Amino acid sequence: MERCKMAEAESLETAAEHERILREIESTDTACIGPTLRSVYDGEEHGRFMEKLETRIRNHDREIEKMCNFHYQGFVDSITELLKVRGEAQKLKAQQQRNLDNIVLQQPRIGSKRKAKKDAYTIFDTEIESTSPKSEQDSGILDVEDEEDEEEVPGTQDLVDFSPVYRCLHIYSVLGARETFENYYRKQRRKQARLVLQPPSNMHETLDGYRKYFNQIVGFFVVEDHILHTTQGLVNRAYIDELWEMALSKTIAALRTHSSYCSDPNLVLDLKNLIVLFADTLQVYGFPVNQLFDMLLEIRDQYSETLLKKWAGIFRNILDSDNYSPIPVTSEEMYKKVVGQFPFQDIELEKQPFPKKFPFSEFVPKVYSQIKEFIYACLKFSEDLHLSTTEVDDMIRKSTNLLLTRTLSNSLQNVIKRKNIGLTELVQIIINTTHLEKSCKYLEEFITSITNVLPETVHTSKLYGTTTFKDARHAAEEEIYTNLNQKIDQFLQLADYDWMTGDLGNKASDYLVDLIAFLRSTFAVFTHLPGKVAQTACMSACKHLATSLMQLLLEAEVRQLTLGALQQFNLDVRECEQFARSGPVPGFQEDTLQLAFIDLRQLLDLFIQWDWSTYLADYGQPNCKYLRVNPVTALTLLEKMKDTSRKNNMFAQFRKNERDKQKLIDTVAKQLRGLISSHHS
Repeated sequence: MERCKMAEAESLETAAEHERILREIESTDTACIGPTLRSVYDGEEHGRFMEKLETRIRNHDREIEKMCNFHYQGFVDSITELLKVRGEAQKLKAQQQRNLDNIVLQQPRIGSKRKAKKDAYTIFDTEIESTSPKSEQDSGILDVEDEEDEEEVPGTQDLVDFSPVYRCLHIYSVLGARETFENYYRKQRRKQARLVLQPPSNMHETLDGYRKYFNQIVGFFVVEDHILHTTQGLVNRAYIDELWEMALSKTIAALRTHSSYCSDPNLVLDLKNLIVLFADTLQVYGFPVNQLFDMLLEIRDQYSETLLKKWAGIFRNILDSDNYSPIPVTSEEMYKKVVGQFPFQDIELEKQPFPKKFPFSEFVPKVYSQIKEFIYACLKFSEDLHLSTTEVDDMIRKSTNLLLTRTLSNSLQNVIKRKNIGLTELVQIIINTTHLEKSCKYLEEFITSITNVLPETVHTSKLYGTTTFKDARHAAEEEIYTNLNQKIDQFLQLADYDWMTGDLGNKASDYLVDLIAFLRSTFAVFTHLPGKVAQTACMSACKHLATSLMQLLLEAEVRQLTLGALQQFNLDVRECEQFARSGPVPGFQEDTLQLAFIDLRQLLDLFIQWDWSTYLADYGQPNCKYLRVNPVTALTLLEKMKDTSRKNNMFAQFRKNERDKQKLIDTVAKQLRGLISSHHS
């Protein structure tokens, strides 16, 4: 039993020794293997060792065969791929094209191996993680509670399979044809770049069209950047810069063309945000993007134009829907709501009990609020453009000036020039524009509050709102004058004088009484107008009435008139003078308004009093009684009287007094002609 145990122990020792020798043979250099072999031949179990050696050799042979088979198959596969390189290149292109969108959808993720917290904005419709650098103190690394919200950010190699490119590059390199593959790869990628840079014809119709276009371009250059940094020489910086220069040129041209079709400011703003993200993304990869930001300044001008068109519609709707009546308020809450929309303060109005009225109509607070909304819209475009506060302030002020001087001004002028505009509406427009003009300083302060650029800063543009509202007010004033004159003309069309009457009237004509009543009620509405406007309107109306009455008296269709008709006409002029003396609007001095009718008064007095001796004797003197009577006017009217005296009575020539009167008229007419000819000579 003990012998058996001893034999077994010796056998284990021998096996262990043989294993040691075999390992030594496998790991020892052939030049130093002599001592190892000597120990084998010196041993007693030479035969058993040889058996183990044979077994070990067979095992190694199987491993070698297995390895050769494995690498041989790979070599065969690689050669097959090489022979089919053109086909594979096309497949690679198709596969890559499918991967492009995915690449960009996962972009400030691409190339990042850091953990980052989810941010609150999106890029190309996909949530991204902020990759802005943080200090150790504020990075959140030590904040255990936030770790659950973090996720590992995949890199480019996690999103795109680059192995086909790497295998082909390796095969060509082994075959000594690396340069051939480099040239082929670059040529194919240039072709693919041209396809990627070709925008769809309807790209401008939706934001998705632009997004897809940007996705393709970003995906293409992210792939090239990865190839640049993971291969040695397949692409180089010069090649990528050349591609980017071409891409930048084509991209800008495409954006200029397609963005010009866009009339929606919201779409233009979204496009701007996409371009900013597109530029910032590629800038991270080292591509120069200054030209993109320069182009954004061009798009800014287009954005401003689309905003102006949009606000033209907004202003038009506000002005069309306004009732042009002072805003009534019945409670403190309503009062505060209005003054919250528009900067207005009137201590006297505040003291009045409810209900009460603001002097302006609804369009004042609405227009003011929309001007502020426009300023906000301008500010949105300036965000993320890397502009200084001064540049932003200047941009906003210039756009706002266009809104005021062009868009709002045109809207106001269109309302003022409407055919059916009434005097009440025109008066309210004057009041409204007066208050809007006063609010311009608050608009200046509003812009300063959002840009932090003081108005007194050098090169700061001033708002032209004051000019806009003054021009609108002056246009409304002129329209009031024109409108009043048209109303007067309508009444004068009702005049129906009997120029051949022999009766002496005792009251003014009905049409003129109605006309004066209209003027009184009209000027009563002018109480809220600036004093000068009301005075000018009243003086303009009186002058127009006086001129129209003079034309009525002297018109060629009135061939004859009697003294009785002249007396009736005189009653109507007296009614006009009485209206002027009554002070229809305050502010006139003494008989200033009556002077509008002075030409008519002197002419009628001359004829009714038949005071020709005074007229002829004093003519030309600076203080003569009939200074305002022109001899041509006097002759024209006298000719109408002369014709009447001849035909009014068939027996007139037989009556001495009539003959004497006829001679007197002829004599006066002759002297008047003398005055006229001497004046002309």
